[in-house]
Amino acid sequence: MLPSISLAQEIGLAVLLVAAIVSFTGLRHLRGDARFPHAEPAAAESLPMIPSQRGSAGHPMESVELTEAEKQAFAGLIRTIPLH
Repeated sequence: MLPSISLAQEIGLAVLLVAAIVSFTGLRHLRGDARFPHAEPAAAESLPMIPSQRGSAGHPMESVELTEAEKQAFAGLIRTIPLH
């Protein structure tokens, strides 16, 4: 016990010290994992998971027909986007 500080301050100091040690250990563990990076799969290996494109037509459920009013509203919206 330190004679110049209260018991509550000593408890707070001990909790702070334990928290610092735990966080330092955790960060050290994370940095240790970074030293040995895991091998990433090659791009060619992951591409078969992506479905192939069906062409410009696409699936009927993936497109909708817009009314003339919707097309004009969309065109107006696009014109309001600044190009700078």
